[in-house]
Amino acid sequence: MSAATPKPRLNSVFKQLMSVHWWMAIFYAILFLSGQIMGELQGEVSLRELLYDAHKSFGVLVLLLLGWRGYLLVRVWGRKYSKHLPKLTQSWYFTTALHTVLYLMMFAVPLSGYWVSNAYHAHNISLFGLPMPDIFPVNGEAVSSASAAHSSTSKTLAILIVIHFIAQHKVVKANWRRFSGWATKFGSKS
Repeated sequence: MSAATPKPRLNSVFKQLMSVHWWMAIFYAILFLSGQIMGELQGEVSLRELLYDAHKSFGVLVLLLLGWRGYLLVRVWGRKYSKHLPKLTQSWYFTTALHTVLYLMMFAVPLSGYWVSNAYHAHNISLFGLPMPDIFPVNGEAVSSASAAHSSTSKTLAILIVIHFIAQHKVVKANWRRFSGWATKFGSKS
């Protein structure tokens, strides 16, 4: 009797990592869009405070998800590279460098936003109503520096995401075909 090949687990670490990847992509899209809208708002707008609170909440959420994603990434690396070391090609170095800088910027953007909010006044950040601790002191003189840091890191991250999107064009095409097929099946059943 031959040994049956094991079925792939539906809850594999890689699938969890990809799930967090796409949730973070959605949340960063929300952050970029709401940040642009907030930048365009002038004067007092009735929904301005609600938009700022939601923006801050999504910022905290991506920080938390980034921690979870880092944990999952270490687990994936452990499983992948314990079996064989990577081939140190130019492509591997580029991909590793790009992802390293992406992770640093994914951390820097919400952290600089946290700095802006804390610089204005204390107890200024919550996660959808749950108060978050202050990690920076109130400092009116630091507001402009914090705002500039938040703006520049956001723009840098947006550029890096475009580069990542282009570099991963094969994955993007495969996901688009998969999504298009799913959408077609779903639309035909309605």
